[in-house]
Amino acid sequence: MKVRKAVFPAAGLGTRFLPATKAQPKEMLPLVDKPTIQYVVEEAVASGLQEIIIVTGRGKRAIEDHFDASFELEYYLNDRGKSDELAQIKTITELASVSYVRQKEPRGLGHAILCARPLVGEEPFAVFLGDDVVACETAPCMRQLLDVFDRYEGPVVAVERVPRERIHQYGVIAGRPIGGNVYEITDLVEKPTAAQAPSDLAIIGRYVLTPDVFPILAETGEDKGGEIQLTAGLRTLRMRRPMYALAFEGKRYDTGDKLGFLKATVEFALARPDLADEFRAYLKSLNL
Repeated sequence: MKVRKAVFPAAGLGTRFLPATKAQPKEMLPLVDKPTIQYVVEEAVASGLQEIIIVTGRGKRAIEDHFDASFELEYYLNDRGKSDELAQIKTITELASVSYVRQKEPRGLGHAILCARPLVGEEPFAVFLGDDVVACETAPCMRQLLDVFDRYEGPVVAVERVPRERIHQYGVIAGRPIGGNVYEITDLVEKPTAAQAPSDLAIIGRYVLTPDVFPILAETGEDKGGEIQLTAGLRTLRMRRPMYALAFEGKRYDTGDKLGFLKATVEFALARPDLADEFRAYLKSLNL
């Protein structure tokens, strides 16, 4: 079946960015002048996905407001003749069809995806983690995964090579190359030590999954932290059907990490024609 729906788990507490995230969702922290989650939703739309499902939790109302119409703001901008700003605001609300489902308690990524089951139904779907913003010069990262899904008709995860000293922060695959940058997965391990890691291919926040993952996640037990891990569910799914990984073409920014967020802010600002020259001159003036 054609993939039509995209799931965005966005119920996390954002503790790594406290106190900034005490009263606002981490997904709404801006890269330059746009919330991080908007970059990721735009990637979904550019990849051909038009049905967006956002899994939210307590304190995430700002996400819903961002993708909703704002009549007062639109009236104000129109009345003041601010046509460019008005067009930007309307573009957000017209991006895609957005629906929401609530994760009532933080029980892990696997549980967040399971919460979307009633809206996804019995069809394949994409998953985007909002912390990972991916810049691509050619096809969007998710479009690359969807092309692999269409070719092999099996679940696909995005991977990239990471230094061994950071491998413990990720889910990691073992796999055999089957052409291009595609691997058939033979195993998945969640946050292994450098010695235990089967490779340096780490899973990043893009997945194309099939609906048979839902009953598996429903049966997956909680880890020591009380969370249902997606990697554990995918490991079971791999035993039942072929699963693939794509070393995508593009640059990933981990905006869930403070240093990664700062790097993304600088590089996205330098990519803006309206900011690049003056901002670059400022950076040079610091004599770093």
